[in-house]
Amino acid sequence: MSHTYCPECGFQNPEASNYCSRCGALLATETGSETTMSFDVEGENEEVDLLAALGIKGPALVVRSGGGMAGQSFQPDEGRTLIGRSPECDVFLDDVTVSRRHAELLREGETFTIRDLGSLNGTYVNRKRIESVVLEDDDEVQIGKYRLTFLQR
Repeated sequence: MSHTYCPECGFQNPEASNYCSRCGALLATETGSETTMSFDVEGENEEVDLLAALGIKGPALVVRSGGGMAGQSFQPDEGRTLIGRSPECDVFLDDVTVSRRHAELLREGETFTIRDLGSLNGTYVNRKRIESVVLEDDDEVQIGKYRLTFLQR
């Protein structure tokens, strides 16, 4: 079954849908304007090959599980990338387990620091609750029910 992604919230809808079942936005009928690519991750080695095949180069946060977003990736720009449930966030994770302004990713050159913004459920890196930590390649980040992998390569 083919799917169409909402241009407003990124929700995966059946191809026959004209409106997003999550936010009600009009779904684009042409698929050429997609900015987010989705793929299934089988194993660690395959993931890197798929990222290269899709033209995704690190640094990137790749969703591993949670909210039907597995395979989506977010590539942080220089400066601050806001992560949260608010649609204004750069990384929009739409689930009640995620605070509106949950965390931020700060990029200074090739150094990436993730910082919790006083969220209710906390931000975890490699299964440890953090306030602020520098991310390394392959670190697992958990925000609410979402598990993401940080890729720096």
